Amino acid sequence: MNTDTKSHGVRARAREVLLAAVQGLVLALVVLPCGVAFLVLTLLSVALVPLGVGLVTTPAVLAGVRALADARRRLAAQWCGIRIPAVYQPHPRTANPWRRTFALLRDPQVRRDVLWLPVDVTAGFVTALLPAVLLFYPVEGILLGAGLWRSYVPATGDAYWYLFVPVSGEGTALLATLLGAALLAVPWRLTPRLLTAHFRLTRAVLGADAELAERVRVLTETRRDAVDTSAAELRRIERDLHDGAQARLVAMGMDLGTIEMLVEQDPAQAKLLLARARRNSAEALEELRDLVRGIHPPVLAERGLGDAVRALALRLPLPAEVTVELPGRADAPVESAAYFAVSEVLTNAVKHAGADRVWADVHHADGRLRITVTDNGRGGAVIGAGSGLAGVERRLATFDGVLAVSSPVGGPTLVTMEIPCALS
Repeated sequence: MNTDTKSHGVRARAREVLLAAVQGLVLALVVLPCGVAFLVLTLLSVALVPLGVGLVTTPAVLAGVRALADARRRLAAQWCGIRIPAVYQPHPRTANPWRRTFALLRDPQVRRDVLWLPVDVTAGFVTALLPAVLLFYPVEGILLGAGLWRSYVPATGDAYWYLFVPVSGEGTALLATLLGAALLAVPWRLTPRLLTAHFRLTRAVLGADAELAERVRVLTETRRDAVDTSAAELRRIERDLHDGAQARLVAMGMDLGTIEMLVEQDPAQAKLLLARARRNSAEALEELRDLVRGIHPPVLAERGLGDAVRALALRLPLPAEVTVELPGRADAPVESAAYFAVSEVLTNAVKHAGADRVWADVHHADGRLRITVTDNGRGGAVIGAGSGLAGVERRLATFDGVLAVSSPVGGPTLVTMEIPCALS
């Protein structure tokens, strides 16, 4: 069994080495002509911009450069699992060729693509070709001993040098074979690594500062969404106070003023007004409690996210099953965001899904808080502008969280929410 396992491992390694060599050779054969062609075309197009010709050719050439870079990004991900980010700026849709061309040239990612071309046709070409050279050169040495030397050594008898071995007959050809077999250890260890090094070099040029730029863009958007959400929440609180508790307190104050005038002249009417004032005070207190609960539920602050989600489920007008596996508590802002996200999803299930049962699962694994809400409703839920799910997505994005929805027509609907966080 152990021998079979080792044999399988050797075959798998051999396939990996051969595949890396072939992939590197294909890259080298494509890199040099395409890279040189696009580099020359780019330089010529940019040089011809002042004459007006470049205004027509530059956008087309840069589109080709981008296509070439995108192809290399896809190969990096498929062959070596290396992700190369790309953050292209939106370009203006205009008929003005000057604006269109200079918008392209000002794009940092486009400039990175252009700077990548000379690197790709030099260091990139070498790192792509080396895996094939390191494998095929030892194979050549092995084949020399199999008789290939006869086609190399001319009739004059001059030796064919294989590394430091002058091959001129059977004996030296056998020595070249032994040397080639020994050299196989080099590609066996280095060939896949060299192909990975090629794509890492590509990422170093194409992806330089791209991840930072993408991070800044995402943070800018989430900050704007957070500010908008906070402003909307403040307006909601002001509206609820104005229309609810404040109006009742004003009415109660007016009733108390009337009671002061009637307490001696018309005690019966005063008692009625007192009863109404008491009802207004009780209702105002209840509305204030509801408002505070909407800002930060006491059960969330006191008992954590798991019990808060269970409390949400108990208030639903349909059966709900909640599973919680949380060995600790997340930070208060994360808990609050997760709580209101679950509340919105549950509300959608009740109001729009036509479900008669809901399941919620809350757990923490691999540094992420993961919440899934499933209902057996009619399905068809999508994340769109103006929908409740879009608001949930914006709320989670503030904490680098993500939202995924699977809701085929006819159901069921599965909503998954993840927020990176640590538990204490």
